Amino acid sequence: MFDVETLWTDFAQRIVTPDDYINSLRGRSMNVFFMGERVPEPVDHPVIRPSINAMAETFRLAVERPELAGVSSDIAGCEINRFLHVPTRPGDLVTKHEMQRELGRRTGTCFQRCVGLDAIGACHSVTFDMDAEYGTDYHARFLAFLRRAQRANIVVGGAMTDPKGDRSRSPHQQTDPDLFLRVVRRDEQGIWVSGAKMHQTGAVNSHWLIFMPTMRMTDADREWSVVGAVRVDAPGLTYIVGRQTNDTRAVDGGDLDAGNARFAGQEALIVFENVFVPHEHVFMDGEWKYASTLVERFTTYHRSSYVCKTGLGDVLIGAAAEAASHNGVEGASHIKDKLVEMTHLNETIYSSCMAGAHGAKPQASGAYLNDEMLSNVAKHNVTRFPFEIARLAQDIAGGLVATMPSEKDLQNNEIGPLVRKFLHGRDGVDPVDRMRILRLIENMTIGRNAVGYLTESLHGAGSPQAQRIQIARTMNVEEKKARARALAGVTQPTRKG
Repeated sequence: MFDVETLWTDFAQRIVTPDDYINSLRGRSMNVFFMGERVPEPVDHPVIRPSINAMAETFRLAVERPELAGVSSDIAGCEINRFLHVPTRPGDLVTKHEMQRELGRRTGTCFQRCVGLDAIGACHSVTFDMDAEYGTDYHARFLAFLRRAQRANIVVGGAMTDPKGDRSRSPHQQTDPDLFLRVVRRDEQGIWVSGAKMHQTGAVNSHWLIFMPTMRMTDADREWSVVGAVRVDAPGLTYIVGRQTNDTRAVDGGDLDAGNARFAGQEALIVFENVFVPHEHVFMDGEWKYASTLVERFTTYHRSSYVCKTGLGDVLIGAAAEAASHNGVEGASHIKDKLVEMTHLNETIYSSCMAGAHGAKPQASGAYLNDEMLSNVAKHNVTRFPFEIARLAQDIAGGLVATMPSEKDLQNNEIGPLVRKFLHGRDGVDPVDRMRILRLIENMTIGRNAVGYLTESLHGAGSPQAQRIQIARTMNVEEKKARARALAGVTQPTRKG
């Protein structure tokens, strides 16, 4: 009989510090590829390491500011990282958003733990509701898993987005059934799943993954209606790390051209080939009606989690203001106005995210969920405003943000002095400092970390139309029409047809 405890023996040593976390990633037998080559030790890979550094900051923040990134868990009976916490009051979600903004400020990129956090919140309430209807024991299984994870203080990643294939077809209608993750075998010990998950942030940097359905299911899609948890080094898992613009600048030498050499995000295609999941780690198996519930609750959490982009916005606004100072134009009225507009857009995102947290409501399990309407409005803002902030940053920075000579040119004995001479801006400003700020703006708007600030803002947690659908569902226009009729003195509603 399979003993689930064997899956947790590696996590007997509790993770507390950034060094603890980084050391915990070493020596794992993971099947990781980047640019067609197997990566024997991801921790030491120059392109992957900056994303590990970004996730390590979630542990550093908990050490330096435990009131922000730490919390006492009733489930585990100890202090844990807030990225493992189930929110039990609106204040938990408010503090979560403050933490996410601060981490965005510290890293200038995606720190990759929000998907796992929001999966934990969604699974807590959905497993409780399934048990109430079907008499299953999913909630107890989930709490046992989460208790172990919290006591070890590990990283739990999330995996939701399937390849999807032909978007006009449901999972059971696909020519290739593996285009959605599915159960391929069951026995008395557990289940086996095959398929893939795409665009998964921080997957290689996590310890465990919670996989979930990506969409509404039907009775014919029972085999695809599955939720479970697996170790990231489970047999049958392959990770193909995605390319990011200018990512190989990390191997060019120096740290100037990378723009943000220390921190970066990471996404991967995760391939599941007959991956075993013991029953203790299965939290949905065929309950297709609850797939849409899980997706909706997860996205309500996760769309508000895009408050992290305001932390990145803070960095980009600061970089634009610094570039203006280097150019000697910080006093120009149009520069001031552009910085005000960037700040207005950034704080508009923040305010809608925080409003959704303050308006959170309890679920039957005791977990609190952000206000659905405000969370969708917040994410819809995120699909637009960072692009305008980025445009204004490039406007202020000037064309040099995209045409600047390289660090190697700067270091060349013959042409280096020429680069310094002609990249001189305001007196008293080192041209190299000017170059560094411009590279940071490039990095966040068209370079590696534009993945996390722009494209992820557009498509993460659902593309813009997904939010518009949810806004339409919850806008309650009939009630609004009734209020308008009452004030206008109209006694009869308009007949349809």
